[in-house]
Amino acid sequence: MHLRRFVGLPQAICLIGWLACCPLNAVIFYSTGDPEHNTSAPTGSLTNSGWQFQGRWGAYLGTAISSNAFLTAQHVGNSVGAPFHLNGIAYLSTAFFDDPETDLRIVKVCGTFPDFAILHTNQTEIGKPMVVIGRGTQRGAPVITGDANDKTNGWRWGLFDSRIRWGENEVDSIADGDALFESSKVGDLLKVSFTADAGPNECHLSVGDSAGGLFILDGTWQLAGINYAVDGPYNTSTNGAGFEAAIFDEGGLYTQTDDVWILNPDRPFDQSGAFYATRVSTRIDWIQSVLEQIAAPQDAPILQSATDPSGPFADQPAATVVPGNRFITVPQPDTSQYYRLRGCQPFRIAAIDLLDDTLRIHYELNEP
Repeated sequence: MHLRRFVGLPQAICLIGWLACCPLNAVIFYSTGDPEHNTSAPTGSLTNSGWQFQGRWGAYLGTAISSNAFLTAQHVGNSVGAPFHLNGIAYLSTAFFDDPETDLRIVKVCGTFPDFAILHTNQTEIGKPMVVIGRGTQRGAPVITGDANDKTNGWRWGLFDSRIRWGENEVDSIADGDALFESSKVGDLLKVSFTADAGPNECHLSVGDSAGGLFILDGTWQLAGINYAVDGPYNTSTNGAGFEAAIFDEGGLYTQTDDVWILNPDRPFDQSGAFYATRVSTRIDWIQSVLEQIAAPQDAPILQSATDPSGPFADQPAATVVPGNRFITVPQPDTSQYYRLRGCQPFRIAAIDLLDDTLRIHYELNEP
């Protein structure tokens, strides 16, 4: 099987990069190696093409998809409680919802996003104009092959600078991710090829681009994919571990199949490398079910308990919240318990009553 890598940070490549594809870095362009290229919101016909919905999630990105949730990738990690930075505001994450069939992850946050992306629900991605966003490496040194060492095939991944960049491309086809990665948890992938001379913003992805959004124009700009992986690694011989690169012509380069370097014969036409994004349209039902589940008002706290005042505290699954009357019921514990409230607002416990075998914990806002 031809290897591909996840597009995570260098330390995560072992996890997501040495598979049937390579997890991604930052956007790399065919036309230029200028590190400042496309580092601000696109304008003109690309205005509002998704940049405004991208937030920083640790070293990666996420895309706001509802008033209180964003979509990202499971393989980039992070933890509940970590902040999601969108348009200068930090929103604390409160829960993860992982798709059992793909790498998609929905993260719920405290607070309300003023706007969010439209999800692409029609399975009509192929051939549509697209904008993809990521953060990671600059374009590095050229990859050279040919009998006279005079053919440029692409560029190595360069300096990782974590800059957010956007580029353009076009969805070529739908790939079977489970077959590519020999896994049952990848699902459909949007395959996007890196093509020579296809315009000033033609792009590939590299490490750090994982979890960024891929938007297509279908009447309006809609979120169609979440960056997942890239083709690679490559080599110019059968020796060594090879290297990561954005390749627009694999002819004359070696790629790995079952840990063996295999030469791709040079041909009179380019053999493009590609990147892959988890397809949103085939997971719409799951996404919508999660968004409906977490759409309830965020004015109710969650009860936590511990056997020691210093913790550790954990959510109390047996608790029932009655937001209208601002109290929480929980079965009377067999041992001493300490309680506290977790929520998006500054709640405090006002009183506790014992009714038969049930505690009724009254709460109120802790006004300044």
